[in-house]
Amino acid sequence: MQVISTEALKTFVNENIDEFHNNKARILTGIQLKKVLLSKNPYLFKAKNLNSANDLINDVLSAYLYSSEEKVFGDFLEKLAIFVSESSCGGRKSSATGVDLEFEDDGKYYLVSIKSGPNWSNSSSMARQIENFRKAVTVRRQNYPNDNIIPVIGICYGKKKPVDKGTHKVVMGQSFWHLISGDTGLYKQIIEPLGYKAREHNEEFIQEKSRIVNLFTQEFVEKFCDNGNINWDKLVEFNSGNYPTTPDAN
Repeated sequence: MQVISTEALKTFVNENIDEFHNNKARILTGIQLKKVLLSKNPYLFKAKNLNSANDLINDVLSAYLYSSEEKVFGDFLEKLAIFVSESSCGGRKSSATGVDLEFEDDGKYYLVSIKSGPNWSNSSSMARQIENFRKAVTVRRQNYPNDNIIPVIGICYGKKKPVDKGTHKVVMGQSFWHLISGDTGLYKQIIEPLGYKAREHNEEFIQEKSRIVNLFTQEFVEKFCDNGNINWDKLVEFNSGNYPTTPDAN
């Protein structure tokens, strides 16, 4: 493998990190209080003793935005990983379902599904991933029957050591970035350029988020508060009320 230069890494990140921030900002565009409240657990709000409308809105909006940001940043990390592999050993974005990256190194052909973090799966999604690997391996063997094909779930951060599951391998954190680059220190090198224009973008985002919090708080008070107190029955009914469960129920 050819070790990617620090300058090439910085250039790629600097040229592409704006897309992450722009996509993050779009999350706030057209956002509605109804959508945010319906996506979160009202019982948790009560259990956390969120009795101030402003505190509740800040909490629920932050949780909503965090889950959305994770997806947006995961897309960026996937692009970064493909660029690193492409630069290091001629890797390429895969067209196979459930596979993001393909590359060859040291006589092995890797089919990699890139995950941003370790908590990505449940039993059904894991079964689906294994089936996607099976199909991708079958297609590859049709044209290259002698290839040593290794399916890999590559996780961008995490502490666990590499594991061979039989159907696939799992590598995360430093081991993942080393696999696709041949550089044991790359996982540290990528952190610095990610801060490019971060303060500028975050100031704009925080200002817009504050505006949304104020608007949502005003709307929440009008719809779910009585004399300044949160009407929890009304909030829970809005979030979860659906009785009768069938059209012909009595």
